[in-house]
Amino acid sequence: MSDRPLVLHVTSEIYPFSKTGGLADVLGALPPTLARKGVDVAVVTPFYGRLATGGYPIHLLHSDVPVGFPWPPITAEVYSAEYQGVPVYFIGRGEYFDRRFYYNTHKGDYFDNCERFVFFCRAALEWCKYLDRPPAIVHAHDWQAAMTVAYLHFWRQMDPFWKDVKTVLTIHNLAFQGRYSSRLFWESGLPTDAWNMDGAEFWGDFNMLKAGIAYADSVTTVSPSYALEIQTPEFGCGLDGILRHRSERLTGIINGADYDVWDPSSDKFLPHVYDSANMKGKRICKEHLLREYCMDPVVAQRPLLGFIGRLRRQKGIDLLIEILPALMKIGVGVVVLGEGNLEFEAQLMELMERYPGRLAARIGYTEELAHYIQAGTDIFLMPSRYEPCGLTQMYSLRFGTVPVASSVGGLRDTIVPHPRFGSTGFTFTAGDPSSFLRSIMEALAIWEKPGVWNRIRSRAMQASFSWEDSARGYMDVYRELGVSMPDA
Repeated sequence: MSDRPLVLHVTSEIYPFSKTGGLADVLGALPPTLARKGVDVAVVTPFYGRLATGGYPIHLLHSDVPVGFPWPPITAEVYSAEYQGVPVYFIGRGEYFDRRFYYNTHKGDYFDNCERFVFFCRAALEWCKYLDRPPAIVHAHDWQAAMTVAYLHFWRQMDPFWKDVKTVLTIHNLAFQGRYSSRLFWESGLPTDAWNMDGAEFWGDFNMLKAGIAYADSVTTVSPSYALEIQTPEFGCGLDGILRHRSERLTGIINGADYDVWDPSSDKFLPHVYDSANMKGKRICKEHLLREYCMDPVVAQRPLLGFIGRLRRQKGIDLLIEILPALMKIGVGVVVLGEGNLEFEAQLMELMERYPGRLAARIGYTEELAHYIQAGTDIFLMPSRYEPCGLTQMYSLRFGTVPVASSVGGLRDTIVPHPRFGSTGFTFTAGDPSSFLRSIMEALAIWEKPGVWNRIRSRAMQASFSWEDSARGYMDVYRELGVSMPDA
């Protein structure tokens, strides 16, 4: 039995076992970094039917952990694996998690998502009683895990096992809140005291993320700028009031990039590695990417622009679609990788037929192709309407693919815009297609000046957003809650 305080992360996904987006990358990197700094850390996540093993053996630990939900109560299986020195516990229940997708299909969210993730949160906490000691901190991530901190707010008053446990909630994307019918609140097991405008109630509905915000000892989000933005009506998604109320306990900590995975000097996916001292490999990667997308070879002599992301309005794909005809007129190439809104997918396919060889879109996502695009393009496009942190712009900086991004959230915190001193990219007004196009045109004009372009690109490749710095920020939050942490 360790005498170090245990930090238990609760998350709906974690790389390399389960992933739909950046949340998985964060949980695949932050706990191992904390562990390397001497923090005793573990992770709890669902045991999905389509779980990837990532080459890590997964073992059944317990087949019938009682969970006081729903009624009559049922049990959970618990499996375990070890990832980079971190125990990962998987909560299993076939009818909840053995599905093709984690949260939804193209037709919409699963109808029972509230029940699924209330069960997950309660099971995650019940599993703690099978460990050798209570966690010192339960650190929940996003709405799917937010109910853990709400439960603990009340359970600490009733059960001595929980009395000293502190709670942290990290908001990775405020737009996704877990909002459901009020009927489901009464089935969740939270006490009547939680049903009010300062608790889990939100305009007559049950809001799982709001419950977490209301009752967490500390709330964090994934960049300093986003922490400020979400306290405003424009970006607060209806929760700006409670976030302003909790502002003294609200901290923005920029995510790190996993440079063990995303580094062009050692990337296992690339046909040729490179670094800022020798960029020959980037030209080779561009040639391979053009062949992969069956693009016109003449594009090799022109700037190649890339977009990787969900095809949704939040990511600004509609802005890119709007300006694509103008980009095609000036002779650049554009490659797109992503999936999402069926209407945007169809529009991209139609435009690709109109501009064969210069516009290429691949619906879906593969890690290999994402690395290819980061390495093989010259300019990376991130026209997000809001971006809590963003990881892909950090990858593009390291790969020497100069970003053109909206000036919001974590993009503002990680990109130094031209023509400021020390510039590493270009930014524009979020949601404005004209501003987006002007910023691209500005970047293209600088691309024609190799000396200036190479200096911007070199600075971009040397920018560093390490998980070491992020981990120190979270350890400071834990210390502020009175939990002892190693010196870092």
